[in-house]
Amino acid sequence: MTDQPFWQQSMTEIADAVRAGRATATEIVDAHLARIAEMNPVVNAVTVVFGDRARALAAEIDARLAAGEAVGPLAGVPFSVKENIDLEWSATTNGWPLLADAVPSGNATMVQRLMDAGAIPIARGNMPDLGLRWDTDNDLFGRTLNPWDPDRVPGGSSGGDAVAVATGMVPLGLGNDYGGSLRLPAYAAGVCALRPSAGRIPAPVVSTSEPVTLSLQHFAVNGPIARRVDDLDTAFGLMQGADGRDPLAVSIPHPSGYDGPRRAAVVRDPLGWGVDPQVSAAVERAAGALADAGWEIEDAEPPLLEEAAVLWRRLSTTEMIGAFAPGVFPVPLSSGSTDYFTDNAKGVDLLDTVESYSGAWARRVVIAAAWESFQAQHPIILGPVSARRMPPIGYDLSGPAATTELWRAHRLLVAVNFLGLPSVALPTGLDEDGIPTGVQVIGPRNGDHIALAAGRAIEAALGTLTPVLARVAQGASR
Repeated sequence: MTDQPFWQQSMTEIADAVRAGRATATEIVDAHLARIAEMNPVVNAVTVVFGDRARALAAEIDARLAAGEAVGPLAGVPFSVKENIDLEWSATTNGWPLLADAVPSGNATMVQRLMDAGAIPIARGNMPDLGLRWDTDNDLFGRTLNPWDPDRVPGGSSGGDAVAVATGMVPLGLGNDYGGSLRLPAYAAGVCALRPSAGRIPAPVVSTSEPVTLSLQHFAVNGPIARRVDDLDTAFGLMQGADGRDPLAVSIPHPSGYDGPRRAAVVRDPLGWGVDPQVSAAVERAAGALADAGWEIEDAEPPLLEEAAVLWRRLSTTEMIGAFAPGVFPVPLSSGSTDYFTDNAKGVDLLDTVESYSGAWARRVVIAAAWESFQAQHPIILGPVSARRMPPIGYDLSGPAATTELWRAHRLLVAVNFLGLPSVALPTGLDEDGIPTGVQVIGPRNGDHIALAAGRAIEAALGTLTPVLARVAQGASR
């Protein structure tokens, strides 16, 4: 039992308190709505708040408990839903004005499964329009601020949900990850995120009526953001599995723990391209935590890493260049997303022939096979989320050289997307400027439970950082 305010408690602590009768779901929801009212004007992390609906759902849970009925394992837990995930009473805007009224016909499977478990959608999380930046800003809802340093980006594209979790507005957020969009904002906010293996959690939309590019099919996944690794594990276990409507979703058993070989390959400076000193120190702390927990540590880099990172960029940019070109949409993208995407494309050798495009996808299988063999010997790969600290606001809009530098900093991040692997991002303490540091632990294909086990060992040694208290209060006076 904890005497912390409800908004400071973990998802598991909240659910346990409600089921045990130590708190009502209504009290939990009211506490988080009050926290949203206090903090969101400072950081602009959530775009829409469902106060009346959340209270009504909480009242239903309380009534069922009073009647002696069973409630789900997440009874009373508030959660946020990213602006590109379907929620039947709220427009799935993707942060884009043209979709401001695009209310879906039902809930995404992951949302419905959490609600069936008793969790309560309480707000929408902000994102860059159509998820096109490693930052969170758009013309519809405006900018989300980093709660640790409002002059630095909060990451993207699931930046709103990560900041909402970090500041205690919710204990759980839902996002997605095509090029680090769960792990990077978690790194920026000092929280945890799970990028699951490809296909483990069904699509974020109720139905698909338009063609879906191959890179979206293979690189993009949906997953949870939380303040504890155990909460990631619980949420993933509830959301994962085929749903009968997403043809790419699969049902694979999710073990509750891991008792296999405990060997980790530590990648301190991916490809030798350089890392910030704070990043290097974070990896060192995490490696020490794993070693102390009984993991065998070896400095080793996975094979063909550069080719994986390069092909992620070439394939993603080639497929998006036509779809997101200026003038294609009846309502333009924000100037920030347009400028970023235009500058990024200038630094990419596009796969603009049938031979080069098909050859890239063919090479993906070769690279994946090499990683499969490597991870048979090293079930965990430990390395940076990014090779640098979070940049200042506007850095990604400062020209093609900046977009290339960001991709280089995120080389291990995007290689994971290219290969469809699971990865847990988690904090490792604060640096000398009081900014969160962090790492990612990458598991083998469908070894989500292995990545979670390694993340749990690191968290046990290094602790957690959030909810953020002092920095947000300071930011309110800026």
